[in-house]
Amino acid sequence: MPLGWRVRRSCPREASDMRFLLDMNLPPAMAEWLQSEGHDAVHIRDLGFAHLPDRDVFTRAAEDGRIVVTFDLDFGEIVGLAGAAGSGVVLLRLRLARQNHLRGRLRAAIAEAGAALESGAIVLVEDARIRIRRMPPGS
Repeated sequence: MPLGWRVRRSCPREASDMRFLLDMNLPPAMAEWLQSEGHDAVHIRDLGFAHLPDRDVFTRAAEDGRIVVTFDLDFGEIVGLAGAAGSGVVLLRLRLARQNHLRGRLRAAIAEAGAALESGAIVLVEDARIRIRRMPPGS
């Protein structure tokens, strides 16, 4: 396991009313589902950011206090470069991209890593595990 990553499999916490920005590689219906779960979620298309480069999307998300949800691994690098000045990112690495599976894994990630996400962590969501990489303070 790469340095800085931590696997978390238990002790979920309640997380509600988190703010999310969903990337273009997710269906807009995911934003509606997150809203139904009690979160403030918007799809990048609905904000008119569909053609912005990833770095600008991340900057806008950070300015608005939103956590980026994406399948795009570039956001992990962007968070690493931004360090503590940025927003958290949920990186989805799922073999099954069906809505039910996606929702279940995202729900688990929010429950297990909500506080870390709000602190700017990168959360890698895989089919069988969730890995959390917290950014060092002041990085």
